[in-house]
Amino acid sequence: MIADSFGRVHDYLRISLTDNCNFRCFYCMPEEDYDFTPASRLMQTEEIVQLAKIFVAQGVKKIRLTGGEPLVRKDAAAIIAALGKLPVELVITTNGTRIAEMLPALIEADIKSINISLDTLQPEKFFMITRRDLFHQVRSNIELLLQNKIAVKINMVVMKGLNDNEIKDFIDWTKHNPVQIRFIEFMPFSGNKWTSNKMFSLAEILQVIANDFTVLPVEGSANDTAKHFMIPGHEGSFAIISTMTAPFCSTCNRMRLTADGKLKNCLFSDGETDLLSALRKNEDVLPLIKASIWSKKKELGGQLKTHFEELDAAAIQNRSMITIGG
Repeated sequence: MIADSFGRVHDYLRISLTDNCNFRCFYCMPEEDYDFTPASRLMQTEEIVQLAKIFVAQGVKKIRLTGGEPLVRKDAAAIIAALGKLPVELVITTNGTRIAEMLPALIEADIKSINISLDTLQPEKFFMITRRDLFHQVRSNIELLLQNKIAVKINMVVMKGLNDNEIKDFIDWTKHNPVQIRFIEFMPFSGNKWTSNKMFSLAEILQVIANDFTVLPVEGSANDTAKHFMIPGHEGSFAIISTMTAPFCSTCNRMRLTADGKLKNCLFSDGETDLLSALRKNEDVLPLIKASIWSKKKELGGQLKTHFEELDAAAIQNRSMITIGG
Protein backbone atom coordinates (compact mmCIF):
# COMPACT_ATOMS: atom_id res chain seq x y z
CA MET A 1 0.00 0.00 0.00
CA ILE A 2 1.27 3.46 -0.95
CA ALA A 3 -0.13 6.19 1.28
CA ASP A 4 0.57 9.83 2.07
CA SER A 5 0.67 11.59 5.43
CA PHE A 6 -3.03 12.50 5.14
CA GLY A 7 -4.12 8.87 4.92
CA ARG A 8 -4.86 8.88 1.20
CA VAL A 9 -4.09 5.50 -0.39
CA HIS A 10 -2.65 5.76 -3.90
CA ASP A 11 -3.68 2.92 -6.20
CA TYR A 12 -3.88 4.71 -9.57
CA LEU A 13 -0.73 5.27 -11.66
CA ARG A 14 -0.56 7.47 -14.75
CA ILE A 15 2.42 6.64 -16.96
CA SER A 16 3.53 9.07 -19.67
CA LEU A 17 5.10 7.13 -22.54
CA THR A 18 6.56 10.16 -24.32
CA ASP A 19 6.58 13.94 -24.38
CA ASN A 20 6.32 13.75 -28.18
CA CYS A 21 3.07 14.54 -29.93
CA ASN A 22 1.76 14.93 -33.46
CA PHE A 23 -0.36 17.91 -32.33
CA ARG A 24 0.79 21.34 -31.15
CA CYS A 25 -2.04 22.43 -28.87
CA PHE A 26 -1.06 25.80 -27.42
CA TYR A 27 -2.28 25.06 -23.87
CA CYS A 28 -0.21 21.87 -23.66
CA MET A 29 2.93 22.37 -25.74
CA PRO A 30 4.59 25.78 -25.41
CA GLU A 31 6.03 26.11 -28.93
CA GLU A 32 5.88 24.51 -32.36
CA ASP A 33 9.65 23.84 -32.33
CA TYR A 34 9.57 22.18 -28.92
CA ASP A 35 12.65 20.08 -28.08
CA PHE A 36 11.56 16.55 -27.25
CA THR A 37 13.42 14.42 -24.72
CA PRO A 38 16.09 12.23 -26.38
CA ALA A 39 15.10 8.56 -26.56
CA SER A 40 17.99 7.51 -24.32
CA ARG A 41 16.54 9.56 -21.45
CA LEU A 42 13.07 8.08 -21.80
CA MET A 43 11.95 4.96 -19.98
CA GLN A 44 12.44 1.97 -22.25
CA THR A 45 9.77 -0.70 -22.66
CA GLU A 46 11.27 -3.10 -20.13
CA GLU A 47 11.83 -0.24 -17.65
CA ILE A 48 8.20 0.86 -17.90
CA VAL A 49 7.04 -2.69 -17.27
CA GLN A 50 9.51 -3.19 -14.42
CA LEU A 51 8.38 -0.02 -12.65
CA ALA A 52 4.72 -0.81 -13.29
CA LYS A 53 5.15 -4.21 -11.64
CA ILE A 54 6.62 -2.54 -8.54
CA PHE A 55 3.61 -0.24 -8.27
CA VAL A 56 1.16 -3.09 -8.88
CA ALA A 57 2.82 -5.13 -6.13
CA GLN A 58 2.08 -2.20 -3.81
CA GLY A 59 -1.62 -2.18 -4.57
CA VAL A 60 -2.01 -0.18 -7.78
CA LYS A 61 -5.24 -1.25 -9.45
CA LYS A 62 -5.41 1.09 -12.43
CA ILE A 63 -2.82 2.32 -14.93
CA ARG A 64 -3.45 5.06 -17.48
CA LEU A 65 -1.07 5.59 -20.39
CA THR A 66 -0.63 9.23 -21.39
CA GLY A 67 1.79 11.47 -23.29
CA GLY A 68 2.39 13.70 -25.14
CA GLU A 69 0.62 11.38 -27.46
CA PRO A 70 1.30 7.84 -26.17
CA LEU A 71 0.45 6.09 -29.43
CA VAL A 72 3.18 7.86 -31.44
CA ARG A 73 5.81 5.77 -29.65
CA LYS A 74 7.09 3.12 -32.03
CA ASP A 75 6.93 0.49 -29.30
CA ALA A 76 3.50 1.56 -27.99
CA ALA A 77 1.92 -1.74 -29.01
CA ALA A 78 4.58 -3.74 -27.16
CA ILE A 79 4.13 -1.62 -24.03
CA ILE A 80 0.35 -1.99 -24.16
CA ALA A 81 0.67 -5.75 -24.64
CA ALA A 82 3.03 -6.13 -21.66
CA LEU A 83 0.99 -3.93 -19.31
CA GLY A 84 -2.20 -5.62 -20.44
CA LYS A 85 -0.98 -8.82 -18.80
CA LEU A 86 -0.79 -7.18 -15.37
CA PRO A 87 -3.73 -7.51 -12.94
CA VAL A 88 -4.84 -3.91 -13.40
CA GLU A 89 -7.41 -1.89 -15.31
CA LEU A 90 -5.45 -0.47 -18.25
CA VAL A 91 -6.76 2.68 -19.93
CA ILE A 92 -5.36 5.33 -22.29
CA THR A 93 -5.66 9.04 -22.93
CA THR A 94 -4.94 9.88 -26.58
CA ASN A 95 -5.67 12.49 -29.23
CA GLY A 96 -7.26 9.71 -31.25
CA THR A 97 -5.25 10.01 -34.46
CA ARG A 98 -3.69 6.52 -34.37
CA ILE A 99 -6.63 4.49 -33.06
CA ALA A 100 -7.31 2.67 -36.33
CA GLU A 101 -3.80 1.23 -36.69
CA MET A 102 -3.52 0.46 -32.97
CA LEU A 103 -6.97 -1.10 -32.60
CA PRO A 104 -5.80 -4.75 -32.70
CA ALA A 105 -3.31 -4.07 -29.87
CA LEU A 106 -5.96 -2.26 -27.83
CA ILE A 107 -8.44 -5.11 -28.19
CA GLU A 108 -5.79 -7.74 -27.43
CA ALA A 109 -4.88 -5.91 -24.20
CA ASP A 110 -8.59 -5.85 -23.24
CA ILE A 111 -8.74 -2.07 -22.99
CA LYS A 112 -12.35 -1.19 -22.31
CA SER A 113 -12.19 2.60 -22.01
CA ILE A 114 -10.28 5.33 -23.84
CA ASN A 115 -10.20 9.08 -23.26
CA ILE A 116 -9.97 11.20 -26.41
CA SER A 117 -8.77 14.80 -26.16
CA LEU A 118 -11.05 16.89 -28.39
CA ASP A 119 -11.66 20.57 -27.67
CA THR A 120 -13.91 21.50 -30.58
CA LEU A 121 -16.39 19.98 -33.01
CA GLN A 122 -15.52 22.53 -35.68
CA PRO A 123 -12.82 21.44 -38.19
CA GLU A 124 -11.49 24.97 -38.70
CA LYS A 125 -11.17 25.61 -34.99
CA PHE A 126 -9.62 22.17 -34.50
CA PHE A 127 -6.87 23.17 -36.93
CA MET A 128 -6.37 26.46 -35.11
CA ILE A 129 -6.03 24.73 -31.72
CA THR A 130 -3.93 21.73 -32.76
CA ARG A 131 -2.18 23.22 -35.81
CA ARG A 132 -3.00 19.95 -37.59
CA ASP A 133 -5.73 19.15 -40.15
CA LEU A 134 -6.82 15.84 -38.61
CA PHE A 135 -10.31 16.52 -37.28
CA HIS A 136 -12.14 14.08 -39.52
CA GLN A 137 -9.60 11.34 -38.79
CA VAL A 138 -10.18 11.75 -35.05
CA ARG A 139 -13.96 11.71 -35.44
CA SER A 140 -13.76 8.57 -37.59
CA ASN A 141 -11.61 6.85 -34.99
CA ILE A 142 -14.06 7.72 -32.22
CA GLU A 143 -16.79 5.98 -34.21
CA LEU A 144 -14.45 3.01 -34.69
CA LEU A 145 -14.01 2.67 -30.92
CA LEU A 146 -17.74 2.81 -30.33
CA GLN A 147 -18.33 0.18 -33.02
CA ASN A 148 -15.91 -2.07 -31.16
CA LYS A 149 -17.71 -1.54 -27.83
CA ILE A 150 -14.85 0.43 -26.27
CA ALA A 151 -16.17 3.17 -23.98
CA VAL A 152 -15.22 6.67 -25.07
CA LYS A 153 -14.74 9.71 -22.85
CA ILE A 154 -14.14 13.03 -24.58
CA ASN A 155 -11.82 15.44 -22.73
CA MET A 156 -12.74 19.02 -23.65
CA VAL A 157 -10.73 21.83 -22.05
CA VAL A 158 -13.15 24.75 -21.89
CA MET A 159 -11.59 28.15 -22.59
CA LYS A 160 -13.58 31.37 -22.45
CA GLY A 161 -13.84 33.06 -25.82
CA LEU A 162 -12.45 30.04 -27.64
CA ASN A 163 -14.79 27.08 -27.30
CA ASP A 164 -17.20 27.83 -24.46
CA ASN A 165 -19.83 28.51 -27.14
CA GLU A 166 -19.61 24.82 -28.13
CA ILE A 167 -20.68 23.35 -24.78
CA LYS A 168 -24.24 22.82 -26.03
CA ASP A 169 -22.92 21.18 -29.23
CA PHE A 170 -20.98 18.65 -27.15
CA ILE A 171 -24.08 17.96 -25.04
CA ASP A 172 -26.12 17.48 -28.24
CA TRP A 173 -23.58 14.81 -29.25
CA THR A 174 -24.57 12.73 -26.22
CA LYS A 175 -28.23 12.60 -27.30
CA HIS A 176 -27.83 9.56 -29.55
CA ASN A 177 -24.23 8.53 -28.81
CA PRO A 178 -22.94 6.66 -25.73
CA VAL A 179 -20.05 9.06 -25.15
CA GLN A 180 -19.20 10.86 -21.92
CA ILE A 181 -18.13 14.47 -22.38
CA ARG A 182 -15.67 15.60 -19.72
CA PHE A 183 -15.55 19.39 -19.54
CA ILE A 184 -12.24 20.44 -17.96
CA GLU A 185 -11.46 23.78 -16.36
CA PHE A 186 -8.42 25.41 -18.01
CA MET A 187 -5.40 24.88 -15.72
CA PRO A 188 -2.08 26.75 -15.53
CA PHE A 189 1.16 25.05 -16.59
CA SER A 190 4.53 26.31 -17.71
CA GLY A 191 4.29 27.98 -21.12
CA ASN A 192 0.55 27.59 -21.71
CA LYS A 193 -0.31 31.31 -21.41
CA TRP A 194 -2.96 30.68 -18.74
CA THR A 195 -4.85 33.70 -17.45
CA SER A 196 -7.85 33.75 -15.16
CA ASN A 197 -10.05 35.48 -17.74
CA LYS A 198 -9.73 32.40 -19.99
CA MET A 199 -11.08 30.16 -17.22
CA PHE A 200 -14.63 28.87 -17.64
CA SER A 201 -15.77 27.50 -14.30
CA LEU A 202 -17.84 24.55 -13.11
CA ALA A 203 -20.70 26.89 -12.25
CA GLU A 204 -20.59 28.58 -15.65
CA ILE A 205 -20.51 25.26 -17.51
CA LEU A 206 -23.51 23.97 -15.56
CA GLN A 207 -25.42 27.18 -16.16
CA VAL A 208 -24.90 26.99 -19.92
CA ILE A 209 -26.12 23.39 -20.00
CA ALA A 210 -29.06 24.04 -17.64
CA ASN A 211 -30.30 26.78 -19.96
CA ASP A 212 -31.30 24.12 -22.50
CA PHE A 213 -31.38 20.79 -20.68
CA THR A 214 -32.60 19.14 -17.49
CA VAL A 215 -29.43 18.25 -15.59
CA LEU A 216 -29.39 15.51 -12.96
CA PRO A 217 -26.37 14.74 -10.76
CA VAL A 218 -25.01 11.20 -10.79
CA GLU A 219 -23.16 9.66 -7.87
CA GLY A 220 -19.55 8.95 -8.75
CA SER A 221 -16.96 6.60 -7.31
CA ALA A 222 -14.83 7.24 -4.24
CA ASN A 223 -11.80 8.71 -6.02
CA ASP A 224 -13.43 10.56 -8.92
CA THR A 225 -11.79 13.68 -10.26
CA ALA A 226 -14.97 14.50 -12.14
CA LYS A 227 -18.44 15.50 -11.03
CA HIS A 228 -20.93 13.42 -13.03
CA PHE A 229 -24.28 14.38 -14.55
CA MET A 230 -26.92 12.97 -16.86
CA ILE A 231 -29.65 14.40 -19.05
CA PRO A 232 -32.89 12.40 -19.27
CA GLY A 233 -33.31 10.83 -22.70
CA HIS A 234 -29.62 11.11 -23.63
CA GLU A 235 -27.69 7.96 -24.42
CA GLY A 236 -24.44 9.54 -23.25
CA SER A 237 -23.59 11.70 -20.24
CA PHE A 238 -21.25 14.46 -19.12
CA ALA A 239 -18.90 15.28 -16.29
CA ILE A 240 -16.93 18.32 -15.15
CA ILE A 241 -13.36 18.33 -13.85
CA SER A 242 -13.25 21.42 -11.65
CA THR A 243 -9.62 21.52 -10.56
CA MET A 244 -9.54 25.31 -10.27
CA THR A 245 -12.86 26.10 -8.54
CA ALA A 246 -13.80 22.89 -6.71
CA PRO A 247 -10.75 20.61 -6.42
CA PHE A 248 -10.98 16.97 -5.40
CA CYS A 249 -7.69 16.68 -3.50
CA SER A 250 -9.17 15.13 -0.36
CA THR A 251 -9.78 11.81 -2.15
CA CYS A 252 -6.85 11.87 -4.57
CA ASN A 253 -5.33 8.44 -5.27
CA ARG A 254 -3.18 9.37 -8.29
CA MET A 255 0.53 9.19 -8.98
CA ARG A 256 2.23 10.36 -12.17
CA LEU A 257 5.31 8.85 -13.79
CA THR A 258 6.78 11.12 -16.45
CA ALA A 259 8.23 9.78 -19.67
CA ASP A 260 11.75 10.36 -18.34
CA GLY A 261 11.03 8.33 -15.23
CA LYS A 262 10.31 11.03 -12.65
CA LEU A 263 7.55 10.45 -10.09
CA LYS A 264 5.25 13.41 -9.42
CA ASN A 265 2.97 13.01 -6.42
CA CYS A 266 0.63 15.72 -7.70
CA LEU A 267 -0.13 17.33 -11.04
CA PHE A 268 0.92 20.67 -9.52
CA SER A 269 3.87 19.51 -7.40
CA ASP A 270 6.99 21.65 -7.69
CA GLY A 271 9.24 18.64 -7.09
CA GLU A 272 9.69 15.15 -8.47
CA THR A 273 11.57 11.97 -7.65
CA ASP A 274 13.92 10.33 -10.15
CA LEU A 275 13.00 6.66 -10.30
CA LEU A 276 14.60 5.88 -13.65
CA SER A 277 18.16 6.77 -12.62
CA ALA A 278 17.81 4.64 -9.49
CA LEU A 279 16.38 1.76 -11.51
CA ARG A 280 19.28 1.90 -13.96
CA LYS A 281 21.69 1.72 -11.04
CA ASN A 282 19.88 -1.37 -9.75
CA GLU A 283 18.82 0.51 -6.63
CA ASP A 284 15.61 -0.21 -4.74
CA VAL A 285 13.08 2.33 -5.97
CA LEU A 286 10.29 1.39 -3.54
CA PRO A 287 11.61 3.59 -0.69
CA LEU A 288 11.78 6.50 -3.16
CA ILE A 289 8.18 5.92 -4.22
CA LYS A 290 6.90 5.75 -0.66
CA ALA A 291 8.88 8.82 0.44
CA SER A 292 7.58 10.83 -2.51
CA ILE A 293 3.94 10.01 -1.87
CA TRP A 294 4.33 10.48 1.90
CA SER A 295 5.54 14.03 1.25
CA LYS A 296 2.54 14.92 -0.90
CA LYS A 297 0.95 18.26 -0.02
CA LYS A 298 -2.65 18.40 1.14
CA GLU A 299 -3.96 20.30 -1.88
CA LEU A 300 -2.84 21.24 -5.40
CA GLY A 301 0.85 20.67 -4.79
CA GLY A 302 0.83 23.42 -2.19
CA GLN A 303 1.07 25.98 -5.01
CA LEU A 304 -2.48 27.04 -5.92
CA LYS A 305 -3.47 28.50 -2.57
CA THR A 306 -5.44 31.54 -3.75
CA HIS A 307 -8.68 31.99 -5.68
CA PHE A 308 -8.05 31.43 -9.37
CA GLU A 309 -8.75 35.09 -10.20
CA GLU A 310 -5.83 36.10 -7.95
CA LEU A 311 -3.46 33.39 -9.15
CA ASP A 312 -0.10 34.39 -10.66
CA ALA A 313 0.52 31.59 -13.15
CA ALA A 314 4.11 32.74 -13.74
CA ALA A 315 4.95 32.02 -10.09
CA ILE A 316 3.98 28.35 -10.32
CA GLN A 317 6.99 26.03 -10.44
CA ASN A 318 6.11 23.11 -12.69
CA ARG A 319 6.68 21.50 -16.05
CA SER A 320 4.66 22.12 -19.18
CA MET A 321 1.67 19.80 -19.46
CA ILE A 322 3.23 17.77 -22.26
CA THR A 323 6.27 16.86 -20.14
CA ILE A 324 4.11 15.87 -17.14
CA GLY A 325 1.69 13.64 -18.99
CA GLY A 326 -1.99 14.36 -19.54
